[in-house]
Amino acid sequence: MTTDNSSAIPDLDFNTASAKRSRKFRALKDKLASSLIGFGGVSVIIAILLIFFYLLYEVQPLFNSAKIHQWQDNEQVIEAYPAPGEGETLYLTMEEQAEIGLRVTDLGQLNFFDSRTGTMMEQVQADIPADTSVTSFALASESSRMFALGLSNGQALVFKHEYRSDYPDGKRVITPSISYPLGEAPIDVADVSLDLLAINGEESDFLIVGGEKNNLNAAALSLSESLFGDDVEIEVSSQHLPELNIDATKVLLMPDRRWILIAGNNGKVAVLDLQNSEGPAVSQLLDATDGNITTFDLLLGGNALLLGNDLGTISQWFLVRDDQNLWQLTKIREFEGADAPLTDLTTEHRRKGFATIDTDNTLRIYNSTAHRTALSEKLSDTPIDMIAFAPRANALLTEQNKTLTLYKVENEHPDVSWSALWEEVWYEGYDEAKYIWQSSAANNDFEPKYSLMPLAFGTLKAAFYAMLLATPLAICGAIYTAYFMVPSLRRKVKPFIELMEALPTVILGFLAGLWLAPFMEDNLPGIFTCLLLVPLVVVAFGFTWAQLPQKIRFMIPDGWDALLLIPVIILTTLFGLSISTGVESLLFGGDMRTWITDDLGISYDQRNALVVGIAMGFAVIPTIFSITEDAIFAVPKHLSFGSLALGASPWQTLTRVVLPTASPGIFSAVMIGMGRAVGETMIVLMATGNTPIMDMNIFEGMRTLAANIAVEMPESEVGSSHYRILFLAAFVLFLFTFAVNTLAELVRQSLRKKYGSL
Repeated sequence: MTTDNSSAIPDLDFNTASAKRSRKFRALKDKLASSLIGFGGVSVIIAILLIFFYLLYEVQPLFNSAKIHQWQDNEQVIEAYPAPGEGETLYLTMEEQAEIGLRVTDLGQLNFFDSRTGTMMEQVQADIPADTSVTSFALASESSRMFALGLSNGQALVFKHEYRSDYPDGKRVITPSISYPLGEAPIDVADVSLDLLAINGEESDFLIVGGEKNNLNAAALSLSESLFGDDVEIEVSSQHLPELNIDATKVLLMPDRRWILIAGNNGKVAVLDLQNSEGPAVSQLLDATDGNITTFDLLLGGNALLLGNDLGTISQWFLVRDDQNLWQLTKIREFEGADAPLTDLTTEHRRKGFATIDTDNTLRIYNSTAHRTALSEKLSDTPIDMIAFAPRANALLTEQNKTLTLYKVENEHPDVSWSALWEEVWYEGYDEAKYIWQSSAANNDFEPKYSLMPLAFGTLKAAFYAMLLATPLAICGAIYTAYFMVPSLRRKVKPFIELMEALPTVILGFLAGLWLAPFMEDNLPGIFTCLLLVPLVVVAFGFTWAQLPQKIRFMIPDGWDALLLIPVIILTTLFGLSISTGVESLLFGGDMRTWITDDLGISYDQRNALVVGIAMGFAVIPTIFSITEDAIFAVPKHLSFGSLALGASPWQTLTRVVLPTASPGIFSAVMIGMGRAVGETMIVLMATGNTPIMDMNIFEGMRTLAANIAVEMPESEVGSSHYRILFLAAFVLFLFTFAVNTLAELVRQSLRKKYGSL
């Protein structure tokens, strides 16, 4: 008898209304999740691109070329106008706002005029003795605004142009005036006509050098107040200078009043040392250039000489000590010029820039530090005799055939170039070209040093020493935790280590700078003793533990025996630190720091790379550990079981199966840790000493790009070269991170492809 069991099987209907609604709702959730994830990914990419373009927007003006055009007021071009006053122009300049110009002539007229219209505002006539003419002109410096007129009777008149700003009814009114810093009376300099003249000094000590081409005198002036304080007494002492026999054409006096630079015929230059032990003497006589010297001026600060010739070339020179420790005038760099002779040169008042004009009427604007030609443009078809910058270098005044023309100059960042940022630069006062970052100083004559190389080097140095400590500890710890540690202990250890990442880096930097650095300095032998002793003791303890009878070893639950290393490491560290004094006395004469400095010749800074390596390594360890541990733990168990079943030992399984399979994740962990180390700010800011030097010495500090931005951004002027270079530093960090991450992803994909089939 057969029975029909078909009725016992329930009919399943997958198309019921509730099932359809469930599928639609699930599909909607999947679509919504997919859209949100996609939107999040695109948003991250857009955010990164926005950061990229914003940094580029702030950096791009650094590399704009200079521009020049005739000055405009209310969109009306200001035309050329006749030069105010009479006589030939000896000196041309403008005040701060480029609203008032000053023209000094060979008739002794000091003419203040409106630089826009040429309208005479005030004329001062120098008190020149009868039957005497003006034969020379000398400028102390553009920034001091002090100048002198040399007379045919061997005397000199010294002036200073000044400006006072008032605001009646809220409108600025600038009033020019002439003062007499050395008195209104002429000063006796020489017994011959002052065809050549130079002046320099400050406060109460001045020096005037003047005379004929082979007959020069130096007059030292000392100012002192009279007994009743209502008058200034001037004491003058003169001395004759050695004959040069080079037919001098121009004389310059450096600010220290020790060195006199003299231009001669046929490109010769003489250097006189006024502080020579045997009296003033010719320190150097050299053939400085081919052709004849046509421009001979000191750059801002008075420490560098700019020399141009009738061949169109211009070069920069300054005094450098040679192998015998003697000062030598040395050619530092040569600038791109023209084939036409140079007719005039003017320097910027507040930057290491200058401009030249040649017989082809081509204006060229240079920056000496950046070794850069910012502008080359022909201004006129008629010969230009003289050019002059405004103090802010935003205006240029030209004279041609006693006609003045005012130009607007746009040249915001001339001191930036590829060579200044990334190559060695020979700065004033240095014996050779170097990589230097020094963005500010106390005086106005400072030469900014914007080399990013010390900062990039410091960034990589800090990251290297941090990774040197963190990488082996983090990876080895992750291997043991993920592969050997029992689950119950792993659940306690892993969160504890990951919790370390939540510790603010400012706290780590604070501890590193104020506690760890002096502690390591005081216990340096103990630190190195611990670095050698701890690994040896750990290995010895492990070997000894393995030799113990099983009865003793089995007293500790399987997988928990690693905890025994904690007291071993603590006791070994304490022992190593306790013998620090003895080791120092035995091996290093009682002072390891002095031994390192004197015997090894290695400089030692308390806040150094070793401190940073320990502090920043401590901060990076949780990042590398967490990702590495997850990557190893995620390796499928059947791979390990299969390897063990085939007779491989646990160590062989780890090295030949688990680690290759987890290698993409481990590599990603290392790269992310490196990114964290490169971008770290607070630890390196507080524990490195912030010295922007290039030295791989582990006992020296450094300054990183991130720390430099944090330190200097608050004090930088918005829109200045310094401000934008800090953004460039951030842009470099961004590109570095992008390049490292891209390389890491390529390597990771290659590893996944290679070991994904295991």
